[in-house]
Amino acid sequence: MTNATTRPRRGRPPKVPRDDPDTRAALIRSGTEVLTEQGFTASGIDGILKRVGVPKGSFYYYFDSKEAFGLAVMEHYGAYFAKKLERHLDDASRPPLERIEAFVADARDGMARHDFRRGCLVGNLGQEAGGLPEGYRDWLRATLDDWQRRLARCLDQAREAGELAERADVERLAEAFWIGWEGAVMRARLEGRARPLEVFISTYMEGLPR
Repeated sequence: MTNATTRPRRGRPPKVPRDDPDTRAALIRSGTEVLTEQGFTASGIDGILKRVGVPKGSFYYYFDSKEAFGLAVMEHYGAYFAKKLERHLDDASRPPLERIEAFVADARDGMARHDFRRGCLVGNLGQEAGGLPEGYRDWLRATLDDWQRRLARCLDQAREAGELAERADVERLAEAFWIGWEGAVMRARLEGRARPLEVFISTYMEGLPR
C-alpha cells in the first residue's frame, strides 16, 4: 500500500475580513469627505469604497448598515470639530474675541484647500433632517448645543475681560453665531469663495455689544 500525502491547495487563501483599525479608520475618513461634499442621502457606499479600495463585503464586516456607518462618521467629525474649537476657543494666549476670529480664519482656509467643495457635516445633514434615520436629529441637536456651550464660555470670558458689555447675553450670542455660521458656509460653497464667511464674521463682530 502507498500512503497518500495530503498536499496543500494552491492558489490564494480565501479573503476573510479581519479586525483592522486602519481599514475602519480609512472608511470613516472617506465617508467624512463624501458626506461633507454630498450629504447623507446622495452619498453612495460604492463611491466611498472606491476611494479606499475596500470590497463591499469588508464594509459590512465593519458596519451593519449605511445608517451605522453614518453614525460612525458623525461621531468622528464631532470629535474632530470639538478639538478644533478647543484649540481656538480655549487658547489663553489670545484675547477671547480674537480666538473666534482665529477659528473662522482656520475654517476658511480649510474650505479653500478643498476649493469650497466641502462644507460642514452638521449643516449638510441639517438641510436633509426630514429624511434622515431616527436618532440623527438628536445627534445634530446635541452637537450644536455643545458648540454653543463652547462659544458661550469664550464669550463669557470676553465679557469678564471687558471686551463685551456687562449686559451681553452670551448664550443668545453663541446661538446666533452658529445659526449665521452654517448659512455662511453654505453660501461660500455656493459661490466657491470665502467672501460669505468674511462678511459673516465681520458683521457678527461689529454687532457684539461693547
